[in-house]
Amino acid sequence: MALGFYKAVQSRTVGLKLFTKHPALSQVWPSSIRHKFTRSRLPEETLQPKPEDHEKYGGDAEQPHKLHVITRVRSFIGRPYWEKDVVRKLGLQKAQKPVIHKNIPTVNEKLKMIKHLVRVKPLKLPYGLPTEEEMAGAYLNSKDELVICKKLQPVETKSVES
Repeated sequence: MALGFYKAVQSRTVGLKLFTKHPALSQVWPSSIRHKFTRSRLPEETLQPKPEDHEKYGGDAEQPHKLHVITRVRSFIGRPYWEKDVVRKLGLQKAQKPVIHKNIPTVNEKLKMIKHLVRVKPLKLPYGLPTEEEMAGAYLNSKDELVICKKLQPVETKSVES
């Protein structure tokens, strides 16, 4: 009887993986589904920064930039749920809309997961960090520079004595 059950399970599990050596005691799992729902197993050195990366983007390895300008350039439709979660947490729902984040390890770990969907550039500050009053007139140009438009102060007019 067990042999008949074994042959029936074996004949119905063509293209399916078995979790134990004995097919009658095993759960069956389609081999084509497993790769879609597991995270990739990349070696750690693949994700480490390389010196040529700093040269490519004009940065300095000794003094990294403080802020990232992150832009989503590819769609996340059809991507796994954890990549969609990261895209939403970083505020990248709209494509081609730049978002500014700090260059800290927690943000960088999230960016490693979705590096194929985004473009990351350093935020350049040609006029230095703006104050709170100057933030209202600051904007991000196409070269990823934060430009500060200073407001003109009213000029005091002096009365002319004649």
